[in-house]
Amino acid sequence: MAEYKLLLPAMGEGVMEATVTNWIKNVGDHVEEDESVVEIATDKVDSDVPSPVAGVIKEILVQKDQVAQIGQVMAILEIEGEDLASQETQQAVTAEKAAEAANLQKEIAELQKPLEDITPAAKISSDDNHFYSPLVKSIAQKEGISQEELQQISGTGANSRVTKADIQQYLQDRKTGAATSNQATKEKPITPKPVVATPAPAIHTGNSEIIEMDRMRKLIADHMVHSVQTAPHVSSFVEADMTAIVNWRNQHKNQFQKRTGEKLTFMPIIVEAIVKAIKDFPLINISVDGDKIIVKKNINVGIATARPDGNLIVPVIKNADQYNLGGLAGKINDLAERARTNNLKPEEIQGGTYTISNIGSFGNILGTPIINQPQVAIMAIGAIVKKPAVVETPHGDMIGIRHKMYLSHSYDHRVVDGALGGMFVKRVAEYLENFDEEQDI
Repeated sequence: MAEYKLLLPAMGEGVMEATVTNWIKNVGDHVEEDESVVEIATDKVDSDVPSPVAGVIKEILVQKDQVAQIGQVMAILEIEGEDLASQETQQAVTAEKAAEAANLQKEIAELQKPLEDITPAAKISSDDNHFYSPLVKSIAQKEGISQEELQQISGTGANSRVTKADIQQYLQDRKTGAATSNQATKEKPITPKPVVATPAPAIHTGNSEIIEMDRMRKLIADHMVHSVQTAPHVSSFVEADMTAIVNWRNQHKNQFQKRTGEKLTFMPIIVEAIVKAIKDFPLINISVDGDKIIVKKNINVGIATARPDGNLIVPVIKNADQYNLGGLAGKINDLAERARTNNLKPEEIQGGTYTISNIGSFGNILGTPIINQPQVAIMAIGAIVKKPAVVETPHGDMIGIRHKMYLSHSYDHRVVDGALGGMFVKRVAEYLENFDEEQDI
């Protein structure tokens, strides 16, 4: 028998470590090739690590709740010896890539360090009163922030949790002199801040149930609070006539599913309309960096997806403008299914430039979604409902039954004014209402 070292694989750009959340297999268990062995979590996504080989778990080296670096050995498997050479080669390549990524990260960190010497901080740990994500711990370690100093940072996350944005702001303030030591504060009087009433602590009676937020819910909470604090949100609404699309889909959905095995939903048609509108108004496809506007050339559309546990994740269709309707349908169905079963790869939730929230799937007709930072706009798609409406005909106006849907567009008023935000959502509606019923799929 030979031994195989199971490494933590590369998890996408910017991800250098992951926390073990659960071992699916235990010591002594047999593992098939490509079978999931361990569940891990990063600040971007939860995922599984499959074994590239078949074998038996001999030893687990990274325990639950411990943090592993990319390329680190997580477990040792006993395997048949004939394929050992190729496996060692594969491991060497993986380790080499991980080492290159780690060295690059270290070089970047060195360039970003101030010129003065910084004494490395002691290991950062969470306790009952202070929870720190692996990313926050990593930043604190690299920047020489001690446990005591980290505890002085005011957190904006759920339960006053310190987020990535909080620690980055603290570091920026420290560089510019805005953050002062306790001694400096004592020596230099400051103007007292206005007294703000602190909300009374919540009182829980015997009829209350207390539910701890899971890790993903905490991340969502941090992300939403950060977005609202960063971007002044404005919303515009347009009602689109979806009758032609409803009729076309009813005509083609059975044939499409029989031919491809995929369901034909309204989402690929809506994505196609949004992509066309982005091409017409490219300043919707941007992000903000300080006082700079970054115009994205790629159109990467994220679709918010509800998971069975009640949490939310946003898989991204990269280069959505390069797919036809059939391609979009397959891609959307695949991402949605793997989002619900927790099988997305980290890179599949990164790099989005515009996001869609399908609130209509819950029967809602209107909503004001929160922007998915660092994007500047998001659109909520309402339920399609039958309504009496005025229909223009060559013989005059008539009242008819039409299929209507509201589009709710939230955008960052720092860089998107009402004219652009309103024209964009109106253009999406126009593409939907002028849908070609004669096209095939």
